[in-house]
Amino acid sequence: MKRNWWKILCVVLFLYAVIYGLSIEVPDLNRLHQTVRNLFYHVPLWFGMIFILLISFIYSIRYLSSGKEEHDIVAIEAVKVGLLFGVLGFITGSFWGNYSWGELSAWLTSEPRSLASMIAMLFYVAYIILRGSLEEVTKRAKISAVYNVFAFVLYLLFIIVVPRLTESLHPGAGGNPGFNIYDSDNNLKVVLYPAWLAYMLLALWITNILVRAKKIELKTLTNDI
Repeated sequence: MKRNWWKILCVVLFLYAVIYGLSIEVPDLNRLHQTVRNLFYHVPLWFGMIFILLISFIYSIRYLSSGKEEHDIVAIEAVKVGLLFGVLGFITGSFWGNYSWGELSAWLTSEPRSLASMIAMLFYVAYIILRGSLEEVTKRAKISAVYNVFAFVLYLLFIIVVPRLTESLHPGAGGNPGFNIYDSDNNLKVVLYPAWLAYMLLALWITNILVRAKKIELKTLTNDI
């Protein structure tokens, strides 16, 4: 039980974010209205993605310094989870944007944060492809680790720095400072902040399961040989 406290916390916070997020009274904001509840799910998904990609970044550095295969396994499985969260974040954001800003085709290519986020995700799709193109285990792990380190730095630039240099519809962006009033409502904060932690723990939990499954798979292959 003591070892799994964070998993219990994840379940509690996740249920809290889902149930309370759907039932809590939210401010009737212009254009958003009840869709502002998507703030509790769309934004935490991106936080979960950033968190788990940070974990992947750290373990790639650890692999380069140690050469341990388990560090490489954590790095790749964390990227897979990060991409999953990114896709879900993009889907929920697309539905929200479609309601708030107009048809998807009208704003996707002109909204810098969405476009930059999509490009940033492609860095990690390329990471998966790169790993699949290299057969020798050690070479694959080393090249992938180096790529992953640079990919994370570029990822942060594309989703955080670049959008702030241009006009953006997203909350808190340079071109939309008025949107910050939506983040200051206490009714939103009491759900949003726990949701951040819930999704980060969920990303970590899924990664942990994938890593354990991969280790079992490798151990089975070794025994068969």
